[in-house]
Amino acid sequence: MKTSFAAAVTCLGLLGALGSPSRAGADVITDWNDKACAIVAKLGPGAGGHRAMAVVQVSVYDAVSAIGTDGGKYKPYIAKLAAPAGASVAAAVAAANHVTLAELVPSEKSSIDSTYQAAIDHIPDGQPKVDGIAIGEKAAAAVLARAAADGSNAPDTYRPRTTPGTYVPTLTPVFTQWPGRTPWVMTRADQFRPAPPPSISSEIWLRDYNEVKSLGAKNSTTRTAEQTAIARFWEETRPLLYHPVLRPVATQPGRSIAQNAHLYAAAAMAIDDALIAVFDAKYAYLFWRPITAIRNGGGNASLTQDVGWTPLIATPMHPEYPCAHCVSSGAIAAVIEAELGSASLPILSSSSPTADGAVRQWRSLNEFMEEVQAARIYDGVHYRNSAQVGTALGQSVGKLVVQKF
Repeated sequence: MKTSFAAAVTCLGLLGALGSPSRAGADVITDWNDKACAIVAKLGPGAGGHRAMAVVQVSVYDAVSAIGTDGGKYKPYIAKLAAPAGASVAAAVAAANHVTLAELVPSEKSSIDSTYQAAIDHIPDGQPKVDGIAIGEKAAAAVLARAAADGSNAPDTYRPRTTPGTYVPTLTPVFTQWPGRTPWVMTRADQFRPAPPPSISSEIWLRDYNEVKSLGAKNSTTRTAEQTAIARFWEETRPLLYHPVLRPVATQPGRSIAQNAHLYAAAAMAIDDALIAVFDAKYAYLFWRPITAIRNGGGNASLTQDVGWTPLIATPMHPEYPCAHCVSSGAIAAVIEAELGSASLPILSSSSPTADGAVRQWRSLNEFMEEVQAARIYDGVHYRNSAQVGTALGQSVGKLVVQKF
């Protein structure tokens, strides 16, 4: 694993400089994606931010496609629009971001408005600007209308299995509505539901239990400093960790704005659909987390109980199987692989706020996906089989998005 731990400016760090000049190799798509990541980070950890980024990036894609800068190669996905000839792409992208972000992250409306105004002020006045703004706003309105009816705000009816009078944890499980959401590309949440987790009498279970018990403990004596660094890096869950992985691809010479709009929309939808799929499986199987299994002896006489075992990081408030981080990395890797085809993979990189801005790099997609798998074991919140199954699930969803979008 190639690593660098120099200080980096993450998407989150951009919150203080949303109106800053473009970085080298960037275009209007990548610039606004950075800004959107920073704003959406305010929604907090978990799947909600990935849903928001899908709404943003699909709106941007539909606006750009409606203008038809690549000779009509790309067609709008949700908002079936056609822009007047000559409409400004930069204005359309800015408007699509502005409308979606203001709706999805209302607490940041002031900074969103000022960022939008700064972007619009750099575009020459005239009919192309007016038409671009109009098509961006229309695309955003159409995608937001779809999102409003996707089921993410359905009442939380899930309750842990129990009997009257029996104690259950008082923290509420999260994202219980996700299995009922309308996917972007999948036909249903359980389209790729994996087989059940391994039996607690299986060799796989014995292996996985002992591995996470050793490597994932808060005070582990077997986890190396490098492994701990990896664990801390992938403690982050928000889009600002995943979307920068696309930038080395998006900034390759010769790429068009339309290509990048398609790339970011495909990746955002793939991650969001993959999270719908993973929460479907999680709440279908309700498999126990390492902290519960290890403190209770793993349900197998061959295993050793540790009633005081604690993981390196706080355990997420949803079932264990499969791994959601792994689903996300598998989905984005499938999109990148399809995007590049036979072309060489550039060095991928990202930075993480949970690792003090550390930067990590990957020279292959397998290296990237395998690091995410390992990280969640080192974190003490997942088993190896769950990580591998999660990666495969994410890849299946990503390949479907590439095929259908």
